[in-house]
Amino acid sequence: MTDAVPPSMPAHGVAGWPFGAAALGAARPLALPDGRPWPRIRVVTLVPAGIDLRETIASVLRQDYPEVRHDLVPPGFSGRAQVETLLVEPGCDALLWLRAGDLLAPGALTALALEAALTGAVAVAGLRILFANRVLALDIPGLAASDTPDGVPFTGGEVLWIRDALQAHAMLDAEGRLDAGAAWSALPAASRRRIGRPVLLQRVSTAPTEKLDGLSIVSLTGTGTQGGAGIAQRRLSDALALAGHRVTSLALSDRPEAAEWTDRFPQAEAAIAAAAPDLVLAGNLHGATRSLDVVGRLARRGPVALVLHDLFPLTGRCGHPRDCTRAAIGCDAACPGPDEYPQLAPGRIAGMHARKRAVLAGPAVPWLLANSDWTLARARDLAPSGTVAERVRLAFPTAAFRPGDRAALRRRLGLPAGDVLILISAVIVDGPDKGFSDLRAALRAVARPGVGVVAIGRLDDPARLGVPNLFAPGLIADEETLAAWYGACDLHVTASRHETLGQTPIEAGLCGVPTLAYRTSGLTSAVIDGVSGRLVPVKPGALAQALTELVEDKETRGRLGAFARIALESRHSPAAAALSLDVLFRSRGLLSHTARLSFAPTMLGHFPFAAERLPGAIGTVPAASRPLVRRLRRAKQMMLGRRMPLFVRRCLYFAGTLRRSVP
Repeated sequence: MTDAVPPSMPAHGVAGWPFGAAALGAARPLALPDGRPWPRIRVVTLVPAGIDLRETIASVLRQDYPEVRHDLVPPGFSGRAQVETLLVEPGCDALLWLRAGDLLAPGALTALALEAALTGAVAVAGLRILFANRVLALDIPGLAASDTPDGVPFTGGEVLWIRDALQAHAMLDAEGRLDAGAAWSALPAASRRRIGRPVLLQRVSTAPTEKLDGLSIVSLTGTGTQGGAGIAQRRLSDALALAGHRVTSLALSDRPEAAEWTDRFPQAEAAIAAAAPDLVLAGNLHGATRSLDVVGRLARRGPVALVLHDLFPLTGRCGHPRDCTRAAIGCDAACPGPDEYPQLAPGRIAGMHARKRAVLAGPAVPWLLANSDWTLARARDLAPSGTVAERVRLAFPTAAFRPGDRAALRRRLGLPAGDVLILISAVIVDGPDKGFSDLRAALRAVARPGVGVVAIGRLDDPARLGVPNLFAPGLIADEETLAAWYGACDLHVTASRHETLGQTPIEAGLCGVPTLAYRTSGLTSAVIDGVSGRLVPVKPGALAQALTELVEDKETRGRLGAFARIALESRHSPAAAALSLDVLFRSRGLLSHTARLSFAPTMLGHFPFAAERLPGAIGTVPAASRPLVRRLRRAKQMMLGRRMPLFVRRCLYFAGTLRRSVP
């Protein structure tokens, strides 16, 4: 082996583990979210002669999991008998086999146990870090019969088994070792789960030989990756690159004012044709075009997956139909908002809807990728019969968005030390789909000394909120800075009713801040009710009442914030997103079923306990507008509202064309 790490860098890449000061995050709540006790876990280590167990034992003792017992089973024929005793022992709810010399990762038992409790799974597997004198790779357990045997063998230390379910499937050798692959395969698929965070640090003598033959992927957006949907698309692309795929990012156009009249993109399409990718991963195209014609042309050349960051591909014009039912029967000139973004002349809406449906029902059909259960259900309702729609997870930078020292963050940002701070966050805080009037009413209901509001995003007229103690830093384009503002707050609240997922509740939850939201749309996936926040019915006063209760209940806020970080890291890390896409790629025949997913060592940097964390991205949202632009925008909204009439759109289009024609 070469490239030994510096003395300050542990070989396994986890800072201070298991003997030094480690980044452990918030303390684990005393009970599960529903009030049940945490499962009693027995960690089983078979002890061969000559193995130093100090790190292995310390990694178990430092789990912040009082209900664990570490059983060290000496060598000999009695090993199997001792382990079989554990399988019937009343004081044991779950087991994990940890090989001598391997280590549990920080927080591994809590993450595995919480996912088992939330889903009812009887076996939960996490990621493994392979290391020698440096980190070599991260991978997922090779527990299927189709896994090739030439990789580093799995020992089962990545899986937590619920004891009662394991009893019928436990296949032990004479020493008491579990045949993890056989036991996993014997369980119904619905009773098994994978989480996207490391749970095991496994020492190896050689680098793994098994390599995934990654795909060539073009990540295609309309005008780039700024703004909510663009950010989500970029994060998915980054996750796929860390999973060994070759990703090229392209935008269709840099002329958003021309989108209503543009259907062909010769330069971008030629670049994609030259790349001849295995897959085009498209999303957020309506900034460049109002049709799906380009998707249809690309799908005739090769596979295209269309990420539903909104429902625009399924309607005649809009991103969210709200209460309009026309998308289900055929959008037409009766559209209630043709002048709202993404705008389209009323007379063109019916034809555009028909063109989109023709693309989705054509001989070369793009797959629809839904980022929440609600979006998946809507896609299946609105898409033509036979359209492939699958559920995937979005990726979030789980090292940039992490809990911090709240008092220190407030000192750094100039926020009051003792106030309860409520966070509201959106690219456009008072946007038409963000429920601004409901949000304002809820905030006014709790407005008083000692309660402050932090509004992140574009808010041209802060006085419209009508609340004292308002802190409005505006748009924040640096993820590290954004995470600091999140982490300085006590509670995040949104009144939005129209989200395919909702990224801000997940970003806040990763920072240890729970979210209060309506029980509607994709928010039912972004907020795990009673775990990462609270969901309330969409009815008058419900948001204000729940906000009042949470402002007064510091203990509940703290408990929800702690659970939010644990659960959302497991489900929305870049590794978790790549895992969900890997399942799709295999089901569609793009990847061999014999090649197991493995991540670059850099993937470890997406977890706060890594010795070298990856920094957050910058430039994620447009720069704040100049004061004159903000005043003009307010004047326009006073006269025309948020709508953009057709004559104004045509003027902008011709002005943009003229600018480009001038040398």
